[in-house]
Amino acid sequence: MKELLFMDNFSNPKVWLRNAKGHLLKGEDSSYRDLRDIPIELLCFDLQQCVEKSMKAVLVKNKIRFNRSHDITYLIDLLINNKINLPEYIKNEAPAMTQYASETRYPGDWEPITDEEYKEAVKIAEKVYSWAEKQIKE
Repeated sequence: MKELLFMDNFSNPKVWLRNAKGHLLKGEDSSYRDLRDIPIELLCFDLQQCVEKSMKAVLVKNKIRFNRSHDITYLIDLLINNKINLPEYIKNEAPAMTQYASETRYPGDWEPITDEEYKEAVKIAEKVYSWAEKQIKE
């Protein structure tokens, strides 16, 4: 994997966080499903992107290099290995979001996402975004 180079907007944690918020707002708005016939899987993809970009914002703020990856466990390990204070609930809950990075992004043969799983994904994304926002403001 290529290491991400820090230049331009890649080196600005606020840009990463702004993008994360956009994904959060899209993903948590279930009215998309009713009004535009958007599959729940695409909402979960946006929620995964929120988690991923929130964590990457914190990595960028702390000048921690990372490879291009959608693997939330990889990002958690980087944060922990670099002594970034990560709440237990993020360590325990956020890795489940990786499944929404590619499995649900493209049409395929996977189990449909339930409303309960979607609601849980919203909660996880909101928690991770809130944590990252506090980290960026420090």
